[in-house]
Formats: sequence, C-alpha cells, structure tokens
Amino acid sequence: MSLQPRERCAWVGSDPLYCAYHDAEWGVPERNSRALWEKLVLDGFQAGLAWITILRKREAFRAAFGGFDPEAIARFGAAEVERLMADTGIIRSHAKIEAAIGSARTFVAMKEAGVDFAEFVWTFTGGETIQNAWSAQGEVPAQTPLSQDLSKALKARGFTFVGPVIVYAWMQATGLVNDHVQTCFRHTELQALAG
Repeated sequence: MSLQPRERCAWVGSDPLYCAYHDAEWGVPERNSRALWEKLVLDGFQAGLAWITILRKREAFRAAFGGFDPEAIARFGAAEVERLMADTGIIRSHAKIEAAIGSARTFVAMKEAGVDFAEFVWTFTGGETIQNAWSAQGEVPAQTPLSQDLSKALKARGFTFVGPVIVYAWMQATGLVNDHVQTCFRHTELQALAG
C-alpha cells in the first residue's frame, strides 16, 4: 500500500530544500524578535530574486553576518562591508548589505528605546495570525493594505528594503498571515497551531 503524497502549495515544486522549508517553517508564527529581524533582512536580500536562492545561501548568510546578532552588525563599518562584498556565499549587493547594517542599527535603537521588535510587528495583526482561506495559489496577493501599512511603519523607523511586497512575503513566512492554500496540508495544521 503506497501513501498518497501530501498536497502542498503550488509554489513549492519538488526541490527537497523548498519542501522542507514549506513543511516545517513557512507560515509558522515567529515571535522571537531576533529571528523575525533575521527573516526581514533575508527577505530584503531576496528583492529581485527567487526565495530558493536565499534559502540555499541562508547558512552562508548566517556565517557572514555572525549569526545575525543585531548588536554586532550595528557596529559594522567599511571593513565589514568590504568583507561581505567579497563573500561569494552571499548576495553581494552593496545596497542590500548597507540596508542590513542600517536595519541592525534601527533594531538596536528600538530595543534601547524599550520597543520590542516582535511586539511592534505583531500589533499590526492584533497579536494573532490572520487566517486566510485561498482556494488557489493565483488568489494569494503580492501585497495587502496591511503590508502597505506595516511597510510604511518600518520605513518610518528607519528600515530599508521593506516595500509592501517584501513585507507581505515576510508576513507570510513568519506566520503573521496564514497563506497556505486550503488544499495544502499545512493550512489546517497552522490554523490549529494558532488555535
């Protein structure tokens, strides 16, 4: 007797790394400030690229950026930028590297001002995952009025590479919204997780 394969969101395809990411990580509510920030930085690096490209380079990014410690990255200067620009394991975009460093400085400034990044972000959804019910992948929007509002709020704080499309992809990845299509096995699992 053979088991039927699980139905996944159409964007996943058959790449084992993508399947593992979809099945275990994408859409799971993230409430750790540092982890949320890391994913936001990586989504900024994704701009203009496929997410699988970033996923394949994620461990190299973590090594290059010292485990995504915002306090350490906030102190990066010209020497670190030069080092990162020479690192073939990551996306070598000067603008994106500078954005990551600026983002770390903003994250640290928020923390020093008593603003928890996770709490700040989750206030936009009332503290709960928005449960969408898409029938097909084609129904899932690239951005929403909420991602536009959150994008504006992040930009007002000083973050860059946080346009509404990037922010919506990040919201999907970090479980601020559940955008697994209804036929995907993870849709109901994540609804129950949000419980």
